[in-house]
Amino acid sequence: MNQKTTLNAIAQQQWLGTAGDALQPAVLDAFKAGGEAGQEIKNFLHGVWLGHPLHPAITDVPVGAWTTAAVLDGLELLGKEAYKPGADAAIAVGLAGAVGAAVTGLTDWTGTTSESRRIGLMHGLLNAGATALYATSLILRRRKKSRGAAISLAMLGYGVVSAGAYLGGHLVFGKQIGVDHTATADQYPTNFVAVLPENDLAENTMRRVEAGEVAVLLARKDGEIFAIAHTCAHMGGPLSEGDLLDDDCVRCPWHGSVFSLRDGSVRNGPATEPQPKFDVRVQDGQIEVRLQKAES
Repeated sequence: MNQKTTLNAIAQQQWLGTAGDALQPAVLDAFKAGGEAGQEIKNFLHGVWLGHPLHPAITDVPVGAWTTAAVLDGLELLGKEAYKPGADAAIAVGLAGAVGAAVTGLTDWTGTTSESRRIGLMHGLLNAGATALYATSLILRRRKKSRGAAISLAMLGYGVVSAGAYLGGHLVFGKQIGVDHTATADQYPTNFVAVLPENDLAENTMRRVEAGEVAVLLARKDGEIFAIAHTCAHMGGPLSEGDLLDDDCVRCPWHGSVFSLRDGSVRNGPATEPQPKFDVRVQDGQIEVRLQKAES
């Protein structure tokens, strides 16, 4: 079975869809139950404060630690007993990192849909299984019994976590999960471009317009006109179909990311990257926009 066939088989598993449909709202409801504090925790776990997803950075801890453990275990099997403590410590570090990776990954997973949700759930289950194998291995090591079995469990865990990492890579590179869907700065107009007659943008409304090859969101609020990228940075949702909020923000209709219309910054995740902001002016009755120049 080739890789594409395997991925398709996972994506078609109905039990993954059923489990995901039950788990996703439960996790989101848990954050909502926390009110503002819950939203702040959710934003932190997404990585809003970091400017990109937090989960991939944390996954380096268990993967790196368990890779180190595999090398040291291998040296031990070659008769070099001095590497035992290092391998055991590396497994413990990996377990600690796995907790953070699981929590951040679960939070990001709530912002996926359909096929990606199923693959993401399998990714999480594989990593949970690997974590259980490593935890059992560490227990055996600390009891100083069945050292060979402990190493075997760790090696098996490394194989399982590698399979989980492959699915994680597919979600990023194949399904574009966690990437910035507005990263087309070379296509954004750097000179003012007319996009809409001023009279066609009513008060307290939003419109999608085209600035060359780029979709732009125009919004008029309290007599002021705002312009940011129309495509949501999180998963490419159409912001013009979302909600225009009272605090000069827009909420994406797909996964609820909230962006400031004034500067494009993320107010609430799951998005972590800001929306590109456009300068706006009105010339001869036409609304014109250009990509806002970075401050030097």
